[in-house]
Amino acid sequence: MATSINSVLGWKYSSFFSQSNASNAVSPPFKPKPPLSKFSLTCSAASSSSDPLLVKAARGDPVGRPPAWMMRQAGRYMAIYRKLAEKYPSFRERSETTDLIVEISLQPWKAFRPDGVIIFSDILTPLPAFGVDFDIEDIRGPVIHSPIRSEEDLKTLHPIDFDKLKFVGESLKILRQEVGGHAAVLGFVGAPWTIATYIVEGGTTRTYTTIKSMCHTAPHVLKTLLSHLTQAIADYVIFQVESGAHCIQIFDSWGGQLPPALWERWSKPYIKEIVHLVKKKCPEVPIVLYINGNGGLLERMKDTGVDVIGLDWTVDMADGRRRLGSGIGVQGNVDPAYLFSPLAALTEEIQRVVRCAGPRRHILNLGHGVLVGTPEEAVAHFFEVARSLQFDTLFPNNTAKNPNLVT
Repeated sequence: MATSINSVLGWKYSSFFSQSNASNAVSPPFKPKPPLSKFSLTCSAASSSSDPLLVKAARGDPVGRPPAWMMRQAGRYMAIYRKLAEKYPSFRERSETTDLIVEISLQPWKAFRPDGVIIFSDILTPLPAFGVDFDIEDIRGPVIHSPIRSEEDLKTLHPIDFDKLKFVGESLKILRQEVGGHAAVLGFVGAPWTIATYIVEGGTTRTYTTIKSMCHTAPHVLKTLLSHLTQAIADYVIFQVESGAHCIQIFDSWGGQLPPALWERWSKPYIKEIVHLVKKKCPEVPIVLYINGNGGLLERMKDTGVDVIGLDWTVDMADGRRRLGSGIGVQGNVDPAYLFSPLAALTEEIQRVVRCAGPRRHILNLGHGVLVGTPEEAVAHFFEVARSLQFDTLFPNNTAKNPNLVT
C-alpha cells in the first residue's frame, strides 16, 4: 500500500525508524520538498549564562528556586482579555494578528510576572500552512470541513509554507524584545497524533472512534498523515525557535486517549522523530512534552528524548519523580482547582509539589490549563509564592553540594 500512496502523492520515502518487528513497524515518512517559504530553517540558539531562569532549570543547571508559568496563562479568566475579546470576537483573528497576539501574550506577564511567557496561539494554527483549512465555531469549536481519511484526501497536503505563518514569527520576535532576559519566551506545537485526531475526526470528539479504527482499517493512510505532520511540526518548531522562542512545549493533548501499547506505536515514534530533527538543528533548546492523562505513559514519554516531562494533576509528583528519575526535568503539577481554594491551601500545595519534585530540573506549573472563572488574585498568589521559594531553605543539604545556585 505504501507504493500506492507514493504514486498518489508523488512523494519519496526515506526510512528513519528501525523496524525490528514488521507487525509493529511504523511506516517511514515521506521526504518532503523544501519549505515553500524563503525562511531559512537554521537555529542560532545556544546555551548562555544569561539565559532565563526557566531555560536553566529545563537544561538541568542549578537554580535557586523553581521557575513558574501556567498553561493557558493568557485567556478568559482575565478581565482584560474578556474585554479585548468583546472587541475582537473571532478567536482566529485574535490568534492570527500580530498586534493582538503580542498584547494578549503580555497580559499575564504585566499582571503576574511569570518566568515564562507563552505565545497566544493554538495547536491548529499551522494547519492551513500545509493544506488543511479549519474554522472555529462558537459551539462546536474547531471544525475541519474536509477531513483526511483516504489516499485521495492526502493529496491536499503540501510542505509547510511559512509565508502563511508570518504573524507567529513576528509575534515571537516582539515578545523576545518585550520581556528581555527577565522571562523565557515559550513556543508550542501539537503532537502529530493529537493534530491528526482533529484532521481525521473533522473536529473535536469524545470517542476518537474514527481515527482509532483507522489504526486497523487504513493504517497506511494514517501513517502517511502522521509522517507528514512530523516533518511539518518539526519545521514549525525550528521556525519558532529561530523567531525567538527560548523553549518549546509539545502538547500531545489526546495521546492519553490511547492505550499505552497503541501510544507506543501511533504517537511516540513521531514525537521522537520531531525531537531528533529539532535537536539536530537546535541542540540547546529545551523541549517539554505534556500529555493529559499521562499516568500510564511516563516511562514511555521519557524515551522520546525530550528534556522535560509535564505531569498532569492526577499524577503524584513524588511518584512521577521516582518513576522518571533525576536525570530528566519535570513540570507541574498543581491541580488547577486549587486556585479556587483558600490561599493558604494553595500555598501548602505549591510547597508540597516543589518539595516532591526536588531542587533540580523542576518547572512549577499547573497540571492542566487555567480554568475559566479562576480568580485572578489566586493566580497572582501562585506566582508570589513561587518567587518566595528558595531551594537553600527547602533543601539545605543540597545547597552545600551546589553553592552556585542561580536565582
